[in-house]
Amino acid sequence: MEADWDELAAVQLPPPGPHHPATQVTTFAFDTTQELLWTGNEYGRVTSFYGPSLERYTSYRAHGANEGAIKQFLFTEKGIISISKQSIHFSIRRGLAQWHLTNPDFVDLRCMNFTSKGTREILVAGCQDSMFKIDVDKGTITDTLVAEAQYTIMKRAGQYLCAATNTGGIHILDSGSLSVIKVFEGHTGSISDMDAKGDFLATCGWSPRQQYGFMLDPFTNVFSLKTLKQLPPIPFHTGAAFVRMHPRMSTTSIIASQNGQMQVIDIMNPDSANLRQLNLYDSYLTGFEMAPSGEAFALSDSNCQIHLWGSPSKVHFPEYSNPTEFADHSIPPPVMDWSLDTPLSTVGMPYYKEHLLSGWPSHLVYEVGAPPAKIDSTILNNMTRTDMGFFAKNPKTSKRRYQVELTRQADRANDALTAPKFLSEKARAAQSSIELDTKAVEAMETLTDLHLDDVTRKDVPAMYGNVEIKYSKFGVDDFDFAYYNQTPYSGLETHITNSYANPLLQLCRFTPMIRNLALRHTASPCLYESCLLCELGFLIDMLEKAAGLNCQASNFLKTFSGLSNAVSLNLLEEMAPNVALTNLIQAFNRFLLEKVSEEFRRMVQGHSGPTLMDQVLETQARASMRCAQCANETVRGGKTFVNELVYPAKQVLKNARGPRPTFSQILKASVERQDQTRGWCNKCNRYQQMVQRKTIQSIPTVLMLNAAIQSAEAKLLWSIPNWLPPEIGIIVEQGQFYCFEGQDLALHLQRGVYNIMVYELIGIVADIHSGEHQKPHLVATINTAPSSREPTEDKWHLFNDFLVRPIPKEEALRFELSWKLPSVLTYELKAARHSIDDTWKEHLDTSILYRWWSSNPEPPDSKFQLLDPTHEAPRPEYPVAIDAEFIRLQAEEIEMKADGTRETIRPDRKGLARVSVCRGQGELAGLPFIDDYIAVAEPIVDYLTTWSGITPGDLDRNTSRHALVGLKHAYKKLWLLLNLGCVFVGHALANDFRTINIHVPKKQVVDTADLFFKPSLHRKLNLKFLAWCVLKEKIQEDTHDSIEDATTALKLWRKYEEFVDAGVLEQMLDDIYSKGREVGFRAPGSGNGRETMRSATRSDTPEPPTTPARKANQFGRVGFRSPMR
Repeated sequence: MEADWDELAAVQLPPPGPHHPATQVTTFAFDTTQELLWTGNEYGRVTSFYGPSLERYTSYRAHGANEGAIKQFLFTEKGIISISKQSIHFSIRRGLAQWHLTNPDFVDLRCMNFTSKGTREILVAGCQDSMFKIDVDKGTITDTLVAEAQYTIMKRAGQYLCAATNTGGIHILDSGSLSVIKVFEGHTGSISDMDAKGDFLATCGWSPRQQYGFMLDPFTNVFSLKTLKQLPPIPFHTGAAFVRMHPRMSTTSIIASQNGQMQVIDIMNPDSANLRQLNLYDSYLTGFEMAPSGEAFALSDSNCQIHLWGSPSKVHFPEYSNPTEFADHSIPPPVMDWSLDTPLSTVGMPYYKEHLLSGWPSHLVYEVGAPPAKIDSTILNNMTRTDMGFFAKNPKTSKRRYQVELTRQADRANDALTAPKFLSEKARAAQSSIELDTKAVEAMETLTDLHLDDVTRKDVPAMYGNVEIKYSKFGVDDFDFAYYNQTPYSGLETHITNSYANPLLQLCRFTPMIRNLALRHTASPCLYESCLLCELGFLIDMLEKAAGLNCQASNFLKTFSGLSNAVSLNLLEEMAPNVALTNLIQAFNRFLLEKVSEEFRRMVQGHSGPTLMDQVLETQARASMRCAQCANETVRGGKTFVNELVYPAKQVLKNARGPRPTFSQILKASVERQDQTRGWCNKCNRYQQMVQRKTIQSIPTVLMLNAAIQSAEAKLLWSIPNWLPPEIGIIVEQGQFYCFEGQDLALHLQRGVYNIMVYELIGIVADIHSGEHQKPHLVATINTAPSSREPTEDKWHLFNDFLVRPIPKEEALRFELSWKLPSVLTYELKAARHSIDDTWKEHLDTSILYRWWSSNPEPPDSKFQLLDPTHEAPRPEYPVAIDAEFIRLQAEEIEMKADGTRETIRPDRKGLARVSVCRGQGELAGLPFIDDYIAVAEPIVDYLTTWSGITPGDLDRNTSRHALVGLKHAYKKLWLLLNLGCVFVGHALANDFRTINIHVPKKQVVDTADLFFKPSLHRKLNLKFLAWCVLKEKIQEDTHDSIEDATTALKLWRKYEEFVDAGVLEQMLDDIYSKGREVGFRAPGSGNGRETMRSATRSDTPEPPTTPARKANQFGRVGFRSPMR
């Protein structure tokens, strides 16, 4: 502090609203990289000020008012982290949020700081029993730790984290292991302030005085972080309230009291103190902070003001500051006197001094050089770094070492599947149904490419190529999925993130025992939002009901992507761009089976032994470790869900004289896995060579195997024709595991001496490299016969995402060294063949339908009433009216072509925001019993308020006035109604069901868009027009409401039944379409300006079509007649 230091600026925080007083500053800090001072208040608002004059820079709400005041700031190159009592927020310096983290375990957070990983990870603690590691880049909790004490302040100095406890102690933590290595007793009350720099730690605190009152201690404690010992305290008689170590002078500290007295002192020479006094008049200090440069400090007082002090000529905040980004000044458009006589040439055009390349004459344009050849992915994945660059082993592909590649050559036509025409294009181009049928047959023959009499062919069949959805202006509904699938088995779409898991999910769906237990669990009262087993059950049920129509695993993959351990295990495609797909699917296989076993056990209360899921998936074994020196053996139990195949050493496989190992020999060696490693021997009391071996106790019903192919020799094994057996026999006897195939298996079955269990191959997930110009992908080849309900012969199918084709058994079990290798194999006990259990439908837990799940009060009975289980239990053919509203979670990705046309690369992604279901019959017909708003944690791109009625804050648990539930909670209600046999009545339900990710069979759907439709006119009518024209009602006046839309669809259906009963349906449809042509098929008052003059002169509501049917209430008859005649 030099002599010319003076107060440079004083500001107040903005009040929370108009006519409100100023708010107290709860924390403030100088930015470490820019000329900014950041402040926080008790309402969770962050405000920053720029430069010595403290000009307002940004102000944003980082935390909800109910999450408590802001406690601390931390800074990174990318942005600023703030912490409140119940949340952590990260935003860039311009105020845009990057992530906001809340958790039920956040009870009373107080402090945070960076760990040994630098600005990539922080440790968060508070007055609670848990601490949390937070990944700054992803905004996720990576670990939860038990806190040794309740911490209020945390500072980082070198390798240590210094944490102040709420009882006045100081814990020194190692920033790497986060373990407490030293405890100091600082103050007998609590810590008021603390700072650490270099080798020193200084603290101020409170102690009990005068009849148990607390007063500030008249000294500052000093500790050495080099020796971890306490140094002599620094006296400060007016009561030390704040302390800061000087950023550039390692032994200098600044101590301040609440009344404004400041003392600059050298810790190593405490006798030479420099005293200053601030004039505070009618206030006292509430905070003190030093700039990282040491050229300024800031004070906050009880009058809600922030004071900046420093030298006017030298003041700056960080030592080296980066430029601060400011908003661009808007450039006003030029003033033009525009009239009908103004020539168009006055509109400016770009002017170029140089001649444009597009204007060069053709004889001056030549092709020079060629695009560089694409480097083989095998080479890129095995690069080794040296001083001169990188090198890798020659993969010995089809090209020779010095062979030049013609990179200008277009991709071969048969390298990829050519997308079919859109359905709308086919409808326009078709001349006759015969021509369409002929083209379809020819297309399927080309697609199948199964003139596979020569099954050893090396060319990749077209059906193994990458498949991609193309989007027209009519969206995904215009894509011809039937071109790729004419089987009764549904495929899965590929435009969803992490859809690499599709083949393994199909494999689970066709494995009867996994399928049975997944559906059984889904029918249970499990309401855990992140339960993968429930999502797997939902997906399997949807695939079975779809029966050949395309499906998508969006809900399953969304839940999977949100799991923190899936992120930490690097299982997400976007987090692991360079990981081979075969490694990714094998890691996902291990993760999925362990996860579903854990979730199945969670719903089996009081069960100590293996659950049914464990019996189906778990290999029970005992692992023994034997010392090679003293033969001391240690045995422990173990379990395995996935067995990794282990192949013999290279010299064994290369031995031409010896026989090739069979698959059963490889499997035996892999299951019993014997390794040699170094480990600690308790008897020898030193590290010794240890022999590890597994003794098998029992094997599961389903045997999941990871192929784990790493070497070229292992690939050669798989390329041997018929090396993979379709059946294997396993004997487990006295801890020994025996495996047989082929003639050996037939011989054992003929003798019948041993209890041999026969397993059949259910399917394979294979890694496909279908061409140099296509990225690798995964497919599944599955035998669908074991999962059929009736005995049938084996039928193998290829599942290439949404392409599903029958293939011969020989093709399914054929592998090629260059383009097709297995990743995951599934064997199931042959005795479980055709064991399809549908008893879960008789044990559906429907309690979720009869209970109000929100803490908000239940709406009045006139607007909402739950079902009464005594007389309103859903049953087959019970009608329910449904409508849903959606929000946009991700914008569509569009590519602009050179000719100016647009092509949709990936459609926008919508999420369910609200779903309403109303009774379809009875005295309470039209009264909703489900009206759920879905809580959304991920960023929302567009609320689509005009069409959805959803506004910002409606889906936030902290601000919503509605009864919010999780997505799974709302989905399960609809799933229960579906499986109870209810009939869903609504308008244009196909899009709703697709976004909700549920498949409802046609016999359970009444869609008013189809009821009031004349196919010959090629136009469907919107709900608002039908309500105006048929029901003489106005709907959607201000915004959309799902209850209103659902009840309107119900009334339209009843009106349709009246038309049918009276035999005047065709006449009524003609009248409706005639009226629609007069008003442009839009209800008057829609605001589109397209009503004709004739319709504008009439009443806004026409006379509805009348029928000779008898009078009824607003929903027609109380009874119900099935709509499917």
